[in-house]
Amino acid sequence: MSQPSTITRLLDQTWPLDDDALAEHCYPVPEAGTPLLRVNFVASADGAVEVGGTSAGLSSPMDQRVMGILRRQCDAVLLGAGTVRAEGYAPPLLDEPGRRWRQRHGRPEHPTLAVVSGSLDLDPAGPAFADSPVRPVILTHAAAPAARRCALERVAEVVTAGQSTVDPAVALRVLHARGLWRVLSEGGPHLLGSLTAADLVDELCLTVSPLLAGAGAGRITAGATSPPRPLVLRQVLAAGDHLLLRYGRAGGTGRGAG
Repeated sequence: MSQPSTITRLLDQTWPLDDDALAEHCYPVPEAGTPLLRVNFVASADGAVEVGGTSAGLSSPMDQRVMGILRRQCDAVLLGAGTVRAEGYAPPLLDEPGRRWRQRHGRPEHPTLAVVSGSLDLDPAGPAFADSPVRPVILTHAAAPAARRCALERVAEVVTAGQSTVDPAVALRVLHARGLWRVLSEGGPHLLGSLTAADLVDELCLTVSPLLAGAGAGRITAGATSPPRPLVLRQVLAAGDHLLLRYGRAGGTGRGAG
């Protein structure tokens, strides 16, 4: 268990919260069998999604701690292929305390890595696949290159979720059919754009970094225009000068947890 850290909840109470308390009180999840798609992002105060090409320059120890808590609670970590390449994902996704937490709560030791890729431009020898303790799932479409599919099938379960493009709703149903109900999306802006367009996002966990990144970087979402999706603010945590926000679907809990 991590050492307790003093944070502010709703900006009016200071609590010493350890990881178990953060998981139970600040980031609850439903029981298995109830779907939850939770999206996790970090952005600068002026809305930038990255600094120097990655999100690392926006993060903080508390942001990383919360990411670990979100990972320990989920059944699958959902990524886009671009994020796998840019961020250098490598197993294990959880540290030893996180793996012990999962075992105490009757869950598999490791969450499943799920990657969305239409082109299948992924390296089968990369650590995300070759070194994964759990066989990853790659979500693609029927028109994806057959040779790349064949190469990746040696290190992952490659599943069709759409005809000419990956349908995010079908992709989620594929994961649910495998018992992966609580999905944490750590994908990039295009993945969030497609999930938003399909109205699949149950929660957005957003860390706001105290930084003006300036012009150049994109927002946390990208892709085709889609209707606005109202959210309700469920929680504000302050850790130093960073804000950690949790938003949920407007009009009730929707498909996920409160």
